[in-house]
Amino acid sequence: MVVLRPTRRLRTWLPVTGTAPVVSDTALGDWYVNRIVVDRRPLLLLVSSASLLGVLVPARHVRELPGRLPAIVESRLRRCGIAPATIDAEKRAMARVVTGPTVDRSVLGIMVDFANAVPYHLEPGRWDEATLLSVEDRLAENPCYAGRRGDAVVFPARRAAEVLSSKWGTG
Repeated sequence: MVVLRPTRRLRTWLPVTGTAPVVSDTALGDWYVNRIVVDRRPLLLLVSSASLLGVLVPARHVRELPGRLPAIVESRLRRCGIAPATIDAEKRAMARVVTGPTVDRSVLGIMVDFANAVPYHLEPGRWDEATLLSVEDRLAENPCYAGRRGDAVVFPARRAAEVLSSKWGTG
């Protein structure tokens, strides 16, 4: 089971489902989601709480996001080069998606940083959904918590591979 944590801006489309559990059972943890607008086009920015791995998708059918989340994460992990067995284990753990309120302000801060960075990677009027994949790759290499000690700095793509390997014991 995974907890999808929409920001206040998305709560009307993704209301909290009952009493959400404290944390997800997945390696990548809870997924935070916010709606951003770039070049007058709405996007959803999703960020894993455990790895800070970001995903960008067009903001279509927002109410259906809980049902689509496992497939979105699977696609992103494939592009990161994660082993298929590890992806399958994570996807099985995401079989049940519930929505809950945001609880981690540091993840929200990273989302703000990512949201501010995204427009700089997209040339106005000259980008499409395929271009979003290269922006995700850039965000995945962006150091997070850079003001901390060297070993506390998080590079999302590396951290995702680490937490997945640690949880599921696969390469």
